[in-house]
Amino acid sequence: MTITKSGYVAIIGRPNVGKSTLLNKILGEKISITSPKPQTTRWQILGIKTTSDVQTIYIDTPGVHRDEKRAMSRYMNRVASSVMLDADVVIFIIDATRWQSEDDMVLEKLKACDKPVILVINKIDLVKDKAALLPHIDKLKNKFSFAHIIPVSAMNADNLESLESEISQLLPEGPALFPEDQVTDKTIRFQIAEIIREKLIYATEQELPYSTTVEIEQFKQEEKLTEIGAVIWVERQGQKAIVIGKKGLMLKKIGTLARREIEKLLDTKVFLRLWVKVKEDWTDNDKAMRSLGYE
Repeated sequence: MTITKSGYVAIIGRPNVGKSTLLNKILGEKISITSPKPQTTRWQILGIKTTSDVQTIYIDTPGVHRDEKRAMSRYMNRVASSVMLDADVVIFIIDATRWQSEDDMVLEKLKACDKPVILVINKIDLVKDKAALLPHIDKLKNKFSFAHIIPVSAMNADNLESLESEISQLLPEGPALFPEDQVTDKTIRFQIAEIIREKLIYATEQELPYSTTVEIEQFKQEEKLTEIGAVIWVERQGQKAIVIGKKGLMLKKIGTLARREIEKLLDTKVFLRLWVKVKEDWTDNDKAMRSLGYE
């Protein structure tokens, strides 16, 4: 295998437009966690796809959003903006069903970017009248000088081959930047923490997920069993009670769902222990965030 083209592709957009779903579908495996709730992704996550002659390094990013009242929100916006500057190609992903003010916010950032930008119109499977997309695309053409505009359904993997083909045309010439069998830059410990956080997001009420994070404290791999100890951090005692649930049932549910997926990831039996601890207002404290890995 001789790689002749390689480069970084930033996937940016407002929250909940399908950035992580797009990454996972392109790679054919789950690298970035997903949920129906906005701002699930908090980090820059690399997904690496190597074909016969091209290595594409996709960078999933947090959703760009207006609310910057808390340190966590400002951190996520900084991550998304910095990735845009470092990439060779930018994918700007929007929701086919509606354009929002935060899309304009992303567009303003793109105007300061000198990289080719592909506009991806996602969730076309939800558009009943496909003919209505044409005038919508015409309006979008006037907003920015996009290299391409490509309608897709990330969920159904529709038209992703066309997208990948256009990306490969725009990548610079160069050798592979990562080993050919590597699919992400994230450690197993990171992936396990994110799986636990994903199950927590699905299991708990609307606002709680934004006040939680997961830290792996113990990771012991043996031939037939992996022992994992993880702490779920929350901001207040009341949130701790919610995560634990009546008679510990919520925490047990989160643990069971996470353990099943971690066993698939590691291909071994897993013994998972979860604790819930309070770190007051950690999402609005830069020092506390750094101590939990948000650099």
